[in-house]
Amino acid sequence: LGVGVTFRKYLVLFAVVLFGACGDVCLARGMKDFGAVTSANWRHLFASLWNPWVLSGICLLLLFLCSYLSALSWADLTYVLPATAISYVLMALLGKFFLHETVTVGRWLGIALITAGVGFVAGGPALTPAAYAHSKLDHPASHEHLEAQLSVATGAESDA
Repeated sequence: LGVGVTFRKYLVLFAVVLFGACGDVCLARGMKDFGAVTSANWRHLFASLWNPWVLSGICLLLLFLCSYLSALSWADLTYVLPATAISYVLMALLGKFFLHETVTVGRWLGIALITAGVGFVAGGPALTPAAYAHSKLDHPASHEHLEAQLSVATGAESDA
């Protein structure tokens, strides 16, 4: 079944964090060159797509999407999303030191609270076996193979 979190899977989660945070920071940096986009100057939004920072942000967020989809292919959303919450810390640090934003004590406390929650979910299983079984039941050919994998994952012996 492969529901355990291996070093390779931790790398995928790290990629989700890194690409997401860096992509968002690049978008923010690029949009600072254009100022506020309003209904009166919405055409500037399309011009901003050619900004190198915005283009870099889009590329990084596409890499984020690929790594995020990869993580969701082997783990529950309720595991992946909290496990990648450390990206809030990275974004705040990049915002403070790269974008020169003011990060208030209240924001740091909020980020710490969110990040502390990671410990509560990261210790549990990455994948709910019943949810995995449900998604695989759409493929009848894999039903017997799935039962064998689930029995190995749960430690149950097969009666067959």
